[in-house]
Amino acid sequence: MIARYIEKFTRYLEIEKNYSPHTILNYKLDLEGFGKFLGETELEKIDYLILRKYLAILKEKNLGARTVGRRLSTLRSFFKFLAREGLLKTNPILSLSSPKQEKHLPQFLTEEEVTKLIDSAFEQDKKSESGLRDIAILETFYSTGIRISELTGLDAGDLDFIGGIIKVMGKGKKERIVPIGDRAINAIRAYLEMKKKESNALFLNKSGKRISTRGVRNIVGKYLKKAQLKNGVSPHTLRHSFATHLLNRGADLRSVQELLGHANLSTTQIYTHLTTERLKSVYDKAHPRA
Repeated sequence: MIARYIEKFTRYLEIEKNYSPHTILNYKLDLEGFGKFLGETELEKIDYLILRKYLAILKEKNLGARTVGRRLSTLRSFFKFLAREGLLKTNPILSLSSPKQEKHLPQFLTEEEVTKLIDSAFEQDKKSESGLRDIAILETFYSTGIRISELTGLDAGDLDFIGGIIKVMGKGKKERIVPIGDRAINAIRAYLEMKKKESNALFLNKSGKRISTRGVRNIVGKYLKKAQLKNGVSPHTLRHSFATHLLNRGADLRSVQELLGHANLSTTQIYTHLTTERLKSVYDKAHPRA
């Protein structure tokens, strides 16, 4: 019953909102799950009580507050679209409140741990193509703070070696320019000199194709294990580390927002909690009456 409305909504996300295929797929999966719950219930019959029942079922499945919140966010966007398009007379989800979200501070590495991680790649293999690629990936991640999907999407032509910048395709297919440091540039140069296959893609897998996000996760995991660093660290941790270290060294929040490609400053503000904790630690150690 709901399938044709889901199709209209996903087409809107693709054409008008310019969302990435990955984001659209997540919306679609959430809505298809809601469609299974509805069964034969018509769209016009959906009310507050039906939505409360759906929320209760999600909680019975022991889904985390973040997952439940995301699914409700999907429904809010869906119903808002239907109401605006005149496909629904009233929006049934307006009176439904979202569950309280648990606040998780992002995990990050210290500057010393990042150095240890990258050094572990140098120690492993700095003469083979794959070894130089791994070093370049780690250096680029930490130097730019870009997302894993942005890194795998990089083409060789996106780099300006002289200007020290890279062109990144971010969320919603929005391009942004990000500075890249000398160490990362030198690491990429060394990799490109050893790179055997001609390709537009910057980073390749062993088959000579553009490396996947899974491939990058495996590379980061390999060197985290070698460097004997904390568990639960992922490529995204290097992005968190990038932002935290910039703020610790005096960068302003707006600049970090631009570098990370966050649409809203509130998303970037999570990192101020990390820097506040560091300041409190310094205060406790340094102040004579702390």
